[in-house]
Amino acid sequence: MKFSLIATIVLLALAQGSFAQDASDLKNLGQYFEDLKTKLIQDMTELIRNQDLANQAQTQIQPLVAQIQEQLKTVATNVEEHIRPLAANVQEQLKPQIESFQQQMEAIIQKMKEQTMVLGN
Repeated sequence: MKFSLIATIVLLALAQGSFAQDASDLKNLGQYFEDLKTKLIQDMTELIRNQDLANQAQTQIQPLVAQIQEQLKTVATNVEEHIRPLAANVQEQLKPQIESFQQQMEAIIQKMKEQTMVLGN
């Protein structure tokens, strides 16, 4: 009977040690899930903040972009007003030179035709 009592006590001690180990594992697992939950909440909060920041930046940048576009239109109009007379002036100055070049080319072509006819005969 003493042997059965000792065996029972040893069995209970082993069972208690096993339960203690399981409790420790559960505690570690619980801590892991708690850490995972905390990290997930932090990541989601940061993502939402970044999205809000992007929306705010876009809201603030849109008027600036519209203002820059308006200024560029004004600059383009001013440049066009200055370039048109300049382009017309350059065109007028080049017109006699272009006509002279055209006449010279026509003379060369005419001369080549005449020489070709002479060679053909």
